[in-house]
Amino acid sequence: MIKKLAFWKGKQASTSTLDKMEEAKKGEIPKHIAIIMDGNGRWAKKRALPRVAGHHEGMKVVRKITRFANELGVQVLTLYAFSTENWKRPKLEVDFLMKLPEEFLSTFLPELIEENVQVRIIGQKNKLPEHTRQAVEKAMRETAGNTGLILNFALNYGSRDEMVYAVQNLVTDSKEGKISSEAITEELISSYLMTKDLPDPDLLIRTSGEIRISNFMLWQIAYSELWFTDVYWPDFTEGHLLDAIVNFQRRGRRFGGV
Repeated sequence: MIKKLAFWKGKQASTSTLDKMEEAKKGEIPKHIAIIMDGNGRWAKKRALPRVAGHHEGMKVVRKITRFANELGVQVLTLYAFSTENWKRPKLEVDFLMKLPEEFLSTFLPELIEENVQVRIIGQKNKLPEHTRQAVEKAMRETAGNTGLILNFALNYGSRDEMVYAVQNLVTDSKEGKISSEAITEELISSYLMTKDLPDPDLLIRTSGEIRISNFMLWQIAYSELWFTDVYWPDFTEGHLLDAIVNFQRRGRRFGGV
């Protein structure tokens, strides 16, 4: 049963959003939603603002959508925050992006703890700046016992990088006699991925009008439902999330069957 949704800090739901909520309640809420949060820079450019302004605005949307997903009963929310390819961006922008987790978690962590949200990270943490790594590790440590929504940030993450890392560990364990080649199955490979104890995404959302996956959870989304929107991430609302969920509920998921 979905608990009654509270619209935070006095915000009132529009009639259309309330209607979508009622429709969503009638169907299955995706257990795991993954989002490629795209369009921050273009949102800023459209307003003659620096790109970093779009990233800062996007951080506010992360907070809003996390709250909403938690109340809807979503079990895992994975957000593509920074890819292994994003290091190619201008240094000023990269430095700003590396400071955002500190700012976000320093202000939002008490609320995450109160709302029983658990913070996790997938990606190569050891390659993050020390201040960024400390901020995310503190959040993970202080929310480790929470049993509600898992807020899973993909930070310095690339799916091909993840697969290389998994294969390296598989080869090492094989050489050490821990596994045999005959024992390698889809389930075993999944157990070597960074998402090993999480369900695969039921629904993948990408904002900003781009229709590609961009090296995100390539193994895990084999049977995910995909939903694309032209809306830039800073403009993404609870109503848009409900649109995606209702659309998901209307699809027939056969997983290769009839």
